[in-house]
Amino acid sequence: MSEQPNMNAVSTAEALSADNFDGAVQTDVLIIGAGLAGLSTALALPTSLNITVLSKADLEVCSSHYAQGGIAASLDKNDSVADHIADTLIAGAGLCEADNTSSILSAGQQAVQWLCEQGVPFTQIQQDDNVKPFTELQTADLHLTKEGGHGCRRVAHADDATGRHIMEALTIKAQSAANITVLPYYEALSLLTSSDNQCQGAQVFDHSSQRQLTFYSRAVVLASGGLGQLFKRASAPNVCVGDGVMMAWQAGCRLANLEFIQFHPTGLALDDSSFLISEALRGEGGRLTCPQTGARFMLDIDERAELAPRDIVARAIAEQISTNGLGYVHLDVSHLPEQFLREHFPQIYHTLLALGIDITKEPIPVAPTAHYSCGGVVTSVNGMTDVAGLYAAGEVAYTGLHGANRLASNSLLECVVVGRNIAADLPRYLKDVTELSQATYFDKVNQSALGIWTPPTLKDTQPITLPPSTDHESNTHHNVNIDADIAGITAKLKVLMTAHMGITRSAGQLAQALLQIENWQQQLGCLKSDSLNITNPLDINSESNTIPHDGLASFQLAHFQLARQLQLATLIIQSAYQRYESRGGHYRQDYPHLATTPRTSVIEPLPKQQEGSIDWLIQPIISDTEVGSAHTVANV
Repeated sequence: MSEQPNMNAVSTAEALSADNFDGAVQTDVLIIGAGLAGLSTALALPTSLNITVLSKADLEVCSSHYAQGGIAASLDKNDSVADHIADTLIAGAGLCEADNTSSILSAGQQAVQWLCEQGVPFTQIQQDDNVKPFTELQTADLHLTKEGGHGCRRVAHADDATGRHIMEALTIKAQSAANITVLPYYEALSLLTSSDNQCQGAQVFDHSSQRQLTFYSRAVVLASGGLGQLFKRASAPNVCVGDGVMMAWQAGCRLANLEFIQFHPTGLALDDSSFLISEALRGEGGRLTCPQTGARFMLDIDERAELAPRDIVARAIAEQISTNGLGYVHLDVSHLPEQFLREHFPQIYHTLLALGIDITKEPIPVAPTAHYSCGGVVTSVNGMTDVAGLYAAGEVAYTGLHGANRLASNSLLECVVVGRNIAADLPRYLKDVTELSQATYFDKVNQSALGIWTPPTLKDTQPITLPPSTDHESNTHHNVNIDADIAGITAKLKVLMTAHMGITRSAGQLAQALLQIENWQQQLGCLKSDSLNITNPLDINSESNTIPHDGLASFQLAHFQLARQLQLATLIIQSAYQRYESRGGHYRQDYPHLATTPRTSVIEPLPKQQEGSIDWLIQPIISDTEVGSAHTVANV
């Protein structure tokens, strides 16, 4: 293997702006995503490693930043890890990976304590003496709230903006660390893999400088978030379109349980708002009522009423909306003390007051909104995927913790625990890779990177059969308004997914959605022309490494992004179509009952260099002898 471009451990950012920069960057660890999972990993890794963290947009544009409720862990003296595990398994409806669930939740107290040490300003229990400095907080000092599906109070929080407070504290730490370079507006396009299935970096687009770069790394951590923006109403920011899931699938990873999209029951139903109304409001006594009668409807549906698991509450609200025709129900907290609401929910109070809703005096209009993907890239509790050197954490990953329905506030905990697990394992992997590279030829004969890598295992799986790929080409591209078509299809896809892959589904709806997506793929084929020469996501001038100003590369990137979203939507719908039951967040009107045996649906990885396999998806290839001349080939 040839030597990769060399770069000083603390000069990544400086080299990117150097006049003689050739578009190749080397770093020890490349982390794709600057949310809680990505930054937890970066900050827990040894400071001797050069770490580069990529953020597709501004650092605040991530789901972690917008998390309101908190982080769940067994912290109360009357609580136990066993009880937390039991509540999680119940919410997961038979599809949680039991060993992984136990391992992650058992590390809850340590994870929250680590966040305290990073300076997260958690809300404290009110005491007569002085409030402790944030960096001196112990988990016993934290105020705990209760959310749906939890049998007791176990959600540590920072007012009602926990995610923002956590991310602000960790971002400050990361940006001040000499070994960590955080790069906003750098979008990963595809992963680089060697012939022996070892991840060695990524192709990246720098939006600020409008150029495509190659980042070489000894290991990659995928922490790119979820796929909520495939839906019209979603709590996730606009960068969450599932690109990490697709990059991992292309690189050789299995995907699991993509059909389990969790809908948060109480998104603000006001215009096109994506603002969430925290489940903690219901945990403190908030009531869901019919706008027409004022009656509470959850009392007749589940003995836990408003604190039933999210799938149950979301379906109940959807049924009410279908009946009343208003597009919302009411969440009423006006019976709670006014001072308590202002102190414990300041962000929600002030945000809604600015919109003309005083929650201390009137109800809040709410409706379900796409919120969290319980499936993703098959990943072990230590973050290992099917590809050596590729770790994954956060919403992009499927550890099996969330099963068919995520228990509220378990997601932030998973980010920290798995991120720290990755940080503990990754140095071991780098050491073993180095020793392997230094071994003699005879020692290497029966060894490879996979020999020092343990891929995740799954039990009771159901393979998802994918339809054959179709070559969507046409000679009518000159009659198509390129920009209008891409923007139009993107918007229509959101509407389609909300209508046909929403809270309730049926075979007819899913089949209709697949046909529509195929039609859109054909329209994209009309935009394809040999003159575009798309063998890479972008057509970059090889000499200057900058994008031509004729708009060609801009079109190619938009086209590439939409084509990948359409393919991901197909994988999600196929998974839902082939699950002939209703379980957790997946409810089939034509199969309303549970199957006898709970099975994890699995999509096998995209075969490398399979002719005609998936239109418009690229498969990166790096040869063993010429790493520095990495290239991509289009599977068309």
